[in-house]
Amino acid sequence: MPGRLLPLVEGQIYHVFNRGIDHRPTFADKLELKRAAAVSDHYRFVNPRLRFSKLLKLSLEERNRFQIDMRAGHKLVDILGFCLIPNHFHFLLRQVFDKGISKFLSNFQNSYTRYFNIKNERDGPLFMDQFKAVLVETEEQLIHVSRYIHLNPTTSYLVKDFDSLLNYPWSSLPEYIQEKGFISEINTILGFFKTSGNYADFLKDQLGYQRKLDIIKHLLLE
Repeated sequence: MPGRLLPLVEGQIYHVFNRGIDHRPTFADKLELKRAAAVSDHYRFVNPRLRFSKLLKLSLEERNRFQIDMRAGHKLVDILGFCLIPNHFHFLLRQVFDKGISKFLSNFQNSYTRYFNIKNERDGPLFMDQFKAVLVETEEQLIHVSRYIHLNPTTSYLVKDFDSLLNYPWSSLPEYIQEKGFISEINTILGFFKTSGNYADFLKDQLGYQRKLDIIKHLLLE
């Protein structure tokens, strides 16, 4: 992965995104989406003792014990939000550890690409060489980027209505609505709202408008 012109700074929050090479599908079915979400959860921590593929070979009891120990350890990043779309992904990340975002993205993309290539009998890279990262500089920008990420399934017409969006399983939005963070650290953004219902209303207010901005998303991912 080529080096970045500007370093990513510890303690700062970034909107991070990447897409498949040649706009090809990267998460083509539920198995692939489920694997990507699980891989992102695993590699947000510093130096997991096992690769994710090795973890899956453990018994359920051993796996649960390993994950409990891992969650008690240090993190590379806080995932404040995410969304997986068939040909790209979005993460809202706070860098916790030095070079944490780059390490997380490298581990996530490499692990998932190995799985994808074996499953689909292919070779070679799957994602663009360099992910994009945009610094989030204000609180207002933070909540609006969060909304942009969570509305992506509607922008891409993957869900038919707002209720379906709230239950889209391949994003952090269900964690926000249920107020139960598993992969995501939800309190930073929900702290700006009285309830998760108020956050849902905040999303719904821009539902139609964001679809009109679909062209911007494609320009960002070029």
